[in-house]
Amino acid sequence: MASTVSAAIDLPCSLSNPADPKNRNCFTSSFKPHPSRRRFFVVCSAPKSPTRAPESFSEQSRNNPSLSEQLKPLSTTTLSAPTTAQTHVLKSKPKSTWVNPTRSKRSVLNPRRQKRSQHSYNPRVKELRLFAQKLNECESSESSFLSVLEEIPHPPTRENALLILNSLKSWQKTHLFFNWVKTQNSFPMETIFYNVTMKSLRFGRQFQLVEELANEMISNEIDLDNITYSTIITCAKRCYLFDKAVEWFERMYRTGLMPDEVTYSAILDVYAKLGKVEEVLSLYERARATGWKPDPVTFSVLAKMFGEAGDYDGIRYVLEEMRSLGVKPNVVVYNTLLEAMGKAGKPGLARSLFEEMVESGLTPNEKTLTALVKIYGKARWARDALELWERMRSNGWPMDFFLYNTLLSMCADLGLVEEAERLFEDMKQSESSRPDSWSYTAMLNIHGSDGNSDRAMELFEELSRSGVELNVMGCTCLIQCLGKAGRVDDLVRVFDASVNRGVQPDDRLCGCLLSVASMREEGEDLHKVLGCLGRANPKLVAFVKLLQEESVNFEKVTVEFKSIISETAVEARRPFCNCLIDICRNQNLHDRAHELLYLGIMYGLYPGLHNKTADEWSLDVRSLSVGAAQTALEEWMRTLSRIVKREEALPEVFSAQTGTGAHKFSQGLANAFASHVGKLAAPFRQSEERAGWFVATREDLVSWVQSQNPPAVAA
Repeated sequence: MASTVSAAIDLPCSLSNPADPKNRNCFTSSFKPHPSRRRFFVVCSAPKSPTRAPESFSEQSRNNPSLSEQLKPLSTTTLSAPTTAQTHVLKSKPKSTWVNPTRSKRSVLNPRRQKRSQHSYNPRVKELRLFAQKLNECESSESSFLSVLEEIPHPPTRENALLILNSLKSWQKTHLFFNWVKTQNSFPMETIFYNVTMKSLRFGRQFQLVEELANEMISNEIDLDNITYSTIITCAKRCYLFDKAVEWFERMYRTGLMPDEVTYSAILDVYAKLGKVEEVLSLYERARATGWKPDPVTFSVLAKMFGEAGDYDGIRYVLEEMRSLGVKPNVVVYNTLLEAMGKAGKPGLARSLFEEMVESGLTPNEKTLTALVKIYGKARWARDALELWERMRSNGWPMDFFLYNTLLSMCADLGLVEEAERLFEDMKQSESSRPDSWSYTAMLNIHGSDGNSDRAMELFEELSRSGVELNVMGCTCLIQCLGKAGRVDDLVRVFDASVNRGVQPDDRLCGCLLSVASMREEGEDLHKVLGCLGRANPKLVAFVKLLQEESVNFEKVTVEFKSIISETAVEARRPFCNCLIDICRNQNLHDRAHELLYLGIMYGLYPGLHNKTADEWSLDVRSLSVGAAQTALEEWMRTLSRIVKREEALPEVFSAQTGTGAHKFSQGLANAFASHVGKLAAPFRQSEERAGWFVATREDLVSWVQSQNPPAVAA
């Protein structure tokens, strides 16, 4: 009598009672309940004799709906909290009940993994293994491999061929031997030979060959079992061919095979990488209904998916599901959950999760600590980050370059100078994590922001003596520091030394030099800075000189400006425009400054500069330099003056936002903007309720316009 295997198939049914507890699914209350559903259990038999080849794919498509069609009703909803009855259903194997005798039973093969043949009693095993070693050591060319095959000590019987096939290491030789065995016609090819070959090809990421073998099995009516489909799907996943993985998973369902734990984990990861969250949840529910218990890998996939989406409710669901199933997270799962907490913006919960991990007896690795430091740095939790560092030292937790540099970057973001120096000295004492290029870059950034040019130069000299290469970011931080300190000669020396060492100036470094030039008055220092900039970007220097020529019209400026900006990286375009405006204002070229601001607005460099509502018009200059903000204020006041004179409708409130700066070294625009407001005698005053805001009423603005002479407004 054929052995019977029962499987629960969860099918949507519009006739079921929503109030029936049997119809409730296994998800937590953070998900909405699914519409009416009834759970059917299907009894499928696996005969002792080998099953016949499955129907053609087209016939299967007509007889059995695709997985996507089955999941479609599920994917349009979210899911509800589990109940006691439903938890019992999941943890116990469901009873077998055949509910549709009019249709043929699904052919479900035994999901158990195939056992390898016992070779220990074969007296030829030693000779065959020596021959397999000889095949592994020969050249990979087809001619050399086939010449060695001629020396095979025994005829290629089924057992001998399988032993050699399992012993070959490279996928090229496995594929060559498999093809050679087929040409010998010594025995009929079976599923296990294809599976072994496909696994070797999967290791070499040869999905095309794997798919060719699968199609060959279908053509020759050789059964594709659970291992075959699992190998195909995981190979497609490793090759980032996610659509192919879904396609073969759909085909697996149509042939009647039920996925095992490996296949479920792989396809859930594929759906997650494709961003199909609803499909992942629906497939997870279907798998759980069959009695499948997820492993830590599956929960790692779910946590990563919810983390990418910043879905805190989903992350909480993963934690509750693991606890309800008694699955203990390993370090990899905790790392994934911590990264997800960081993306969801939950530093407090990340800290609690980390403490839970330590209390469970697991030792955090470098990835765990790096993820937590990033979360603390992003949340600006300096005290917690420093306490974590002390715990690392006292407990002897592993630290690598990346973790040290992450800590230094956090210190740079938070302005922790003394803490950064202690951490940097700790790195110097470490045998395995001595400071590298990025470590010095973080320190140069810290002291550059602090304005400590002497310490920055000491680090530069130390870096040169230690043989560590200075990268372009470190060069940029150092030049910015020296420029603010007015040490132009040192700046030129650092730039020359960096270029001679192979540093390739990028747009950020050019923007830094342009910023230094915008702070210098006309004279020798300005020419020195422009000389360095000319070596990095001669076209930009030529444009600076063009702006100083009175005979150049606006059309010429527009053409050259467009050419410069189009060749500049997106993140450096607005800083370029800000610095060019500052240079024009320093040289009393106010008309040129207004032209550049107009061009910057026209080419989308200042989005959100002007905002209008029915009650308030505002000017947002937080992304502008001092000179650009002053120019924007002048332009705005001109526009408002014209509107008032035309007696057009005005809102009740006018405001300008400069920001205050979250960094302790940030100087902000508030002081410079307030000074310029006073110079123009504009009716704005600093807001007491909102820091970094300047406000004026409609009556104040109208009175100011009426009291001003047109020349004064234009100035």
